[in-house]
Amino acid sequence: MSILGLKKKQPKTFKVKVITMDAEMEFSCEVKWKGKDLFDLVCRTVGLRETWFFGLRYTVKDTYAWLKQEKRVLDQEVPKDSPITFHFLAKFFPEKVEEELVQEITQHLFFLQVKKQILDEEIFCSPEASVLLASYAVQAKYGDYDPNFHKPGFLAQDELLPKRVLMQYQMTADMWEEKITAWYAEHRGIARDEAEMEYLKIAQDLEMYGVSYFAITQNKRDTDLLLGVDAQGLHIYNPNSKLNPNKSFPWSGIRNISYSEKEFTIKPLDKKKEVFKFYSSQLRVNKLILQLCIGNHDLFMRRRKVDSIEVQQMKAQAKEEKARKKMERQILAREKQMREEAERAKEDMERRLFQLQDEARLANDALLRSEETADLLAEKAQIAEEEAKLLAHKAAEAEQDRQRLEVTAMKTKEEKRLMEQKMREAEQLAVKLVEQSERRLKEADHLKQDLTEAKDAERRAKQKLLEITKTTYPLIAAYSAPPAPPAPPEAADTAYDSAPSRLDFKDSDMKRLSMEIERERLEYMEKSKHLQDQLKELKTEIESLKLEEQQQQQGGVYSLRNEARGYVQEPAYAPHSNRNSAYMSQMGYFEEV
Repeated sequence: MSILGLKKKQPKTFKVKVITMDAEMEFSCEVKWKGKDLFDLVCRTVGLRETWFFGLRYTVKDTYAWLKQEKRVLDQEVPKDSPITFHFLAKFFPEKVEEELVQEITQHLFFLQVKKQILDEEIFCSPEASVLLASYAVQAKYGDYDPNFHKPGFLAQDELLPKRVLMQYQMTADMWEEKITAWYAEHRGIARDEAEMEYLKIAQDLEMYGVSYFAITQNKRDTDLLLGVDAQGLHIYNPNSKLNPNKSFPWSGIRNISYSEKEFTIKPLDKKKEVFKFYSSQLRVNKLILQLCIGNHDLFMRRRKVDSIEVQQMKAQAKEEKARKKMERQILAREKQMREEAERAKEDMERRLFQLQDEARLANDALLRSEETADLLAEKAQIAEEEAKLLAHKAAEAEQDRQRLEVTAMKTKEEKRLMEQKMREAEQLAVKLVEQSERRLKEADHLKQDLTEAKDAERRAKQKLLEITKTTYPLIAAYSAPPAPPAPPEAADTAYDSAPSRLDFKDSDMKRLSMEIERERLEYMEKSKHLQDQLKELKTEIESLKLEEQQQQQGGVYSLRNEARGYVQEPAYAPHSNRNSAYMSQMGYFEEV
């Protein structure tokens, strides 16, 4: 066995892992492959045709470098790991994204890279612009805003704002989400590629967009500065300010850039202007600066020339593709609108169906209630008809009762007239009796007065007779003369009146006169009592007749009302005893008189 046979065979391939902004890929590469072979493989895999913006970047110690396409991959300072890791990123940025980025995949890769740089604060962005950019990012990811689907909190897992912006204001995540959603709701109808393009159009106006920064020192003064390389040219910044450059050298104003180890020389196109020199201490960084300057300058000059056939074809295809997608989106939008209208119509029809079902159910219930009501009304009509017949019958009876009451009332009026006539006669009789009674009372008073005067005269006569007797007794005894003959009554009265000495008045006559007066008084009292009894009976009879008439009138009205209601009652008649009692109560007037 020879010594050469003992040596290990060198592998013919090596492993490579390429990380894009949205995917990771692994390839098995041949040892002899150059950087262009690997780059073309990645571009074909991704489907990218605008390859001049991108490159494969790898990490070298404390900096990074871009894979050179003209050298073999393994001959460069790539990591010795297996697999070797590369990042497929945009190396150069366009001046106007809307005009230069043709393919949708190119736009998408730029969108993802710029978005990451803004969130990692490699590109400064104000809070207002950050919220607007976040709204376009949400539109690109979720499509049109739907409040029924996008509930509060649906952005909780998405990183949309730089941490610096979140720390700058004392706002909760819900408050930031509300602000982003308010802008997001206004982007309705924007497709994903259009939302990403709007994002890039806003981002390209940011000061730090597409700028690669490198630490440098100025000639002689050893002052620390920053060099910025972008699609517009070269810019010199203070270390503490990456937004506003102190000095700028546009590509159109640079005649030449020379590099000698650590020294860079920028010669303006205008020979009168001063040549600017700066230094960079790291050789790898110097090579990277030169590489970026050459690439950006080439693209700057390329933009100002007529597009190549390949670019023209790509733009034409992209235009056709955009037109086709736009038409597809329009068709999809119409179909979506039609589907939404159909769904709304379906919902309306279902709602209308439910409404009609409810109305039908209510109508059925109303029909059942109407039938029940009709049965009840028919039954009530039958009852009402029977009641009408009964009322007609009772009305006829009431009419008969009314006629009978009218006859009774006429009789009662006649009886009343007769009783009133009797009452007037009784009143006249009572007046006469009262007058006679007063006259008799006056006569009795005169008689009593006469009796009293007679008694007084008798007493005086007796007294005087006694005095005369005492005086004349001795004379009588002396002469013994016989008594004189008695005189007639008229003469006695005359004598009594004219001469008291001749009065002869006995006690028996006085008693007889008193008895006659007493007898006449008793007779008068009996007649008066008899007359009062007659007046009481007449009064009772009159009151009874009046009460009977009132009851008949009230009974007639009551019976007529009740007959209309179906409740006819027979009129009540007061018995004769009540008639007498009413008659006696009305005669109380004559008792008072």
